[in-house]
Amino acid sequence: MSADGCGAPVGGVALADVDAGGQAVIQGVVRRDGAPLSGAYARLLNASGDFVGEVATGDEGTFRFFAADGAWTVRVLASRGFTAEYAITAEVGKVIDLQVDA
Repeated sequence: MSADGCGAPVGGVALADVDAGGQAVIQGVVRRDGAPLSGAYARLLNASGDFVGEVATGDEGTFRFFAADGAWTVRVLASRGFTAEYAITAEVGKVIDLQVDA
């Protein structure tokens, strides 16, 4: 568990050259004032709004989820009370890139 009490591991993934292959990929970068934001959280919610998973952004401000086809919501939480939600339709073999300005 991180020092702030969240169980999500500090993440961060290289987003370049991802091959979706047989999976649907939802990924993104969280930035503040143009710089990558470490320590933000991306949560994946299913079509019913149920929590599925969470990752913390690393030094590059990045996150990635592998999902099934269908409707998803990505909720991004960051310092200074920032919260935003993004409705996503995932498709196997495709990569969805989110750019989040926190």
